[in-house]
Amino acid sequence: MSRRRSNVNDANMSLTPMIDIMTTLLAVFMVTTPLMTSGIDIELPRAGRSAMTGNDHAIQISVDAHGNYYLSEQRLPRDEIVKRAIAMRGENPNLAITLSGDTHADYGAVMSMMGKLKDVGFQRVGLRTKLDNK
Repeated sequence: MSRRRSNVNDANMSLTPMIDIMTTLLAVFMVTTPLMTSGIDIELPRAGRSAMTGNDHAIQISVDAHGNYYLSEQRLPRDEIVKRAIAMRGENPNLAITLSGDTHADYGAVMSMMGKLKDVGFQRVGLRTKLDNK
């Protein structure tokens, strides 16, 4: 009598190593994400006690105390920021812009950026401030 060999492989897979890796990655991202969103160092002015519900997907433009313009964290000339904003609007026609001006920034620099954005057709341009807790 001949014995027949079974060629059945054991197809069990242990999920424990994968769960360990995913948990570690989750912890790393939870720790590093707040550090990545710090932005440039500006002191926002205080204005009112109510907050506008903002769009998390808005373009962030900042003006520091020396009148320098920033798109996210990258320092650029005003006209270059406007060009890049126009390019981003091509992908999302309802794109909103949040303009952050330092308390000690020149009012003209902030309004110059806002005026340029309005001139090229951006309707959703808002000014970012801190809540007044008093």
